Amino acid sequence: MSSKNNFKSPNHFMVLDAISKGLTSVHKITCATKLDNEEIESIIIELLTQRLIVKGERKAFIFGKKKTELRITEVGSKLLNAKKQELDQKRQEMQEAYDNGDGAHLHSYMDANRMWIPMMLFSGVMDMMFFASMMSFMGLGINSIESQFIETDSNHHNAEASAGSTHSFHDQSAASNDDSSTGDGSGHDNSGVDSGGFDGFDGGGGFDSF
Repeated sequence: MSSKNNFKSPNHFMVLDAISKGLTSVHKITCATKLDNEEIESIIIELLTQRLIVKGERKAFIFGKKKTELRITEVGSKLLNAKKQELDQKRQEMQEAYDNGDGAHLHSYMDANRMWIPMMLFSGVMDMMFFASMMSFMGLGINSIESQFIETDSNHHNAEASAGSTHSFHDQSAASNDDSSTGDGSGHDNSGVDSGGFDGFDGGGGFDSF
């Protein structure tokens, strides 16, 4: 197949973009792109044939075993960046139509570019919330793969918010402990306790030593 024929497919660009982000195994690419293993394996073969990616090996940290990994080439990066610029232009046109309340043009843009929406969402060219708002404005439903991207993004943000709340709780607890250990008339002087605590772990070693 020629490069021209291959890269009419949004899925090829999604896999190429995943590899550019450091996802080097079929399993990781599957989880990120929501495509099935067989399709991804087929696309990888085509990308290798077109020399848009290369396959290499490096020693793993454990037992010195060699690990196969995929890397995007300079040609692949140029092609990917050109497609992202093209998609960003389309996204801007949709944004303008949405901001102007021009439903007719928005429907037209969506009809022409719907197949590229998963790539736009995956690459970050289009914001998940904007896409959901735009679809709601047009009264259109969201298909299964688009829904998966939105759900994944929502779970990611929820996890970040949960982590932030946990840090906030620990910070408040630490502040409370500091207050109770100073000048409260309880007769317990904690000034002799080593405040370093966990600082005894070597920040330069740990898991990095494997």
